[in-house]
Amino acid sequence: MAAYSRLNPSPRYRDLLELYVTMHAHGAPEQGDRAEDMFAGTSLAPHVEAVRHLVRGTGAHTLLDYGCGKARLYGAPAKAFGGAPGSSLQEHWGLDQVTLYDPAYPAHNRLPEGTFGGVICTDVLEHVPEDDVPWVLGEIFGFAENFVYLNVACYPAKKILPNGENAHCTIQPQQWWLDHIAAITSQREPIQTVLVFTDQVQGATAKPKGFLGKLFS
Repeated sequence: MAAYSRLNPSPRYRDLLELYVTMHAHGAPEQGDRAEDMFAGTSLAPHVEAVRHLVRGTGAHTLLDYGCGKARLYGAPAKAFGGAPGSSLQEHWGLDQVTLYDPAYPAHNRLPEGTFGGVICTDVLEHVPEDDVPWVLGEIFGFAENFVYLNVACYPAKKILPNGENAHCTIQPQQWWLDHIAAITSQREPIQTVLVFTDQVQGATAKPKGFLGKLFS
């Protein structure tokens, strides 16, 4: 198997990225999904309090949302994420800065520089081809100083890509993901890592299942 990287991703990664760019721009009319609602970033909602706990516990002041989509929750009313009236998500977390990154959405597709107190990646990794998971995980951990929070879905998505494939291209058991994360973290200074698995289709406000805290720290 070829060793793929940021500079040399797999052909499948490149093909899927083009599809996601198209879906962000045009939606999926055949599935009734408007462009403005496509990958809106609201699936972050059930993870907000867990991230807030990590921010407070580690003393992080900055955060990177890796694979944020349209990141709608950051500009949503406080009631959308359980915050105090009038507060933003950044304020709710008590952060000085939040950086947004998503390679498929033009407003956030610039790869960040430097490192961040925390990195979160929710509803993203199952969209990454298996051959590219190692370098994507390495990149995520390379951005983090204090903590990493990952959410991985272990079930087929409702969304179908324009090429007819399921949007979740990497559906693996929990141990597969644990092994890949362990391979990355064994080469780095330990930081607090939380991995949350979801094993069935859930609404945006459902509580995640399979919470595993302080992994590899």
